[in-house]
Amino acid sequence: MADATSYKKPPVDNDTFSDHVDSEAASEVYDENGSLLSGKTGSSLGYGVPDSRKIGVTGAVFLILNKMIGTGIFSTPSSIFASTGSVGISILLWAVAGLLTLSGLSVYLEFGLAIPRSGGEKNYLERVFRKPPFLITSVFAVQMILLGFSAGNSLAFGRYVLLACGHPMPDGLVPRIIAVACMTFVVLLHAIKPTWGLRLTNALGVFKVLVLLLIVFAGFAALAGYRLIPDPHNFDNFWAIEKGDGYGGGGAYAYATALLQVVYSYKGWENANYVMGELKNPQRTLKIAAPLAVIGVTVLYVLANVAYFAAIPKAELAKSEVIVAGLFFRNMFGESIAARSLPAFVALSNIGNVLAVSFAHSRVNQELAKEGILPWSNFWASTKPFRTPAAALFLHWIVTVIVLVAPPPGPAYNFIVNLYTYPGAWINTMVAGGLIYLQFKKSENWSSPWRTWLPVTIVYLLLNIFLAITPFIPPNSDWNADGYPYYAFPLVGIAILLLGVVYWAVWTKLLPKLGGYTIVAETVIDETGEEVMRYHKVPTTGPREATTQPLLWDGNASVHSGYGSL
Repeated sequence: MADATSYKKPPVDNDTFSDHVDSEAASEVYDENGSLLSGKTGSSLGYGVPDSRKIGVTGAVFLILNKMIGTGIFSTPSSIFASTGSVGISILLWAVAGLLTLSGLSVYLEFGLAIPRSGGEKNYLERVFRKPPFLITSVFAVQMILLGFSAGNSLAFGRYVLLACGHPMPDGLVPRIIAVACMTFVVLLHAIKPTWGLRLTNALGVFKVLVLLLIVFAGFAALAGYRLIPDPHNFDNFWAIEKGDGYGGGGAYAYATALLQVVYSYKGWENANYVMGELKNPQRTLKIAAPLAVIGVTVLYVLANVAYFAAIPKAELAKSEVIVAGLFFRNMFGESIAARSLPAFVALSNIGNVLAVSFAHSRVNQELAKEGILPWSNFWASTKPFRTPAAALFLHWIVTVIVLVAPPPGPAYNFIVNLYTYPGAWINTMVAGGLIYLQFKKSENWSSPWRTWLPVTIVYLLLNIFLAITPFIPPNSDWNADGYPYYAFPLVGIAILLLGVVYWAVWTKLLPKLGGYTIVAETVIDETGEEVMRYHKVPTTGPREATTQPLLWDGNASVHSGYGSL
């Protein structure tokens, strides 16, 4: 799939369409004899991105950084230590999670460099799971649309803005109003002034790195004895597994949960893969930006944890009900500075995440719409009136606002917000397994400028199987501690994936049967000269119009005229 020939003319037949629309510029429509109909070529669909707005290496790095660095590194270290009871093992878990993230990055680099198109996992799954047609795309589309919201970080932004103003409010109407305003501002900025949206994303990425560097260097100072509290002596028994006041003794389940939390703190490393169509020289940019961002975040995360342990006593760290970074700032700089500065830092970190997620997920929504997967696809795929994916951004806004406004405060809201992470484990499992299949199935003719070693892919595969299975393991504590049974979380996540199967059956089987039509593919030539597919409804009764006749390629890249239907 990496070479020009196999990429331009993918191995598909009349029943299978493995590669779909990226950025359409012209349509070639053929009649029943295979002759090009006049007046049907060169109709620009306006999906292209001007070169002046494309993202370079620096922009791609900060697009990844902004999604990776959220509130996790400022709060999660507390629960990690409480679960493990060991300073050394806690820090080791952060380093191991970084290595596991790099294994996943290698898998995505191999796919991304071979298929340099926006959409991320959508393209990779379509390349592997080609039968039944549209099934894997429908499954991916449903979980991406329903769960690809930015509600969690938007609400966190509202909460920390109030906290920074001296009005703490965990949840309620006011922080949700601020969250909706935050989401609206982000969507309008990306839609109307996309260049300024990227500039703000980059600026906030720089800010996040500077905050983490401040914590790291303050940690070095703490190790040297410059702190406002006595030495906590956390490094005296570095590898000891202890059971103390509020930490340790959780057993295997606690360790598994700790690793799960750390891995999710790294989530977002795949963000640039979603917008490959908007990167300058996408293969080179991704190859440089993604490893640089992930390695940089890993180093910062590990050193930030060292800093926390250098300035916070174990029991205080484990039992803390506030952000760990807040304790760190208090012990290093005093109560007033910590109280004033940290909420503002976290609020800016939250809006940086919302900017990065909205930018990337709207591009995925647009790619799904270009294929015709979504209802009213022409509208969601449109770039009018600003030559930006404004409609796809609006779709992202709608889902996010519904999640912000509809659920009541408490367990129901937390359940929905946390749910979006789980189905991704199954999607990534299929991506990793699919790469192994492509590498060993010679008839697939798979090639890529990047090669992932089999052991690395297997590690990533096993990690995601672990993430998918762990939530089904009963906890040692109350089974309903979060307000709902522990197994509800993974069951609902799987149900959303199965909802994609239901959507596929209705869209490609039931509705065509009731409506008397079939879905056919049409070859279009995009703005880079690539042949890609687009799908249309064609009546199954009466004469078929020549203007809907597609041009299909078989496995030998030979031209075939005729209908490819589902």
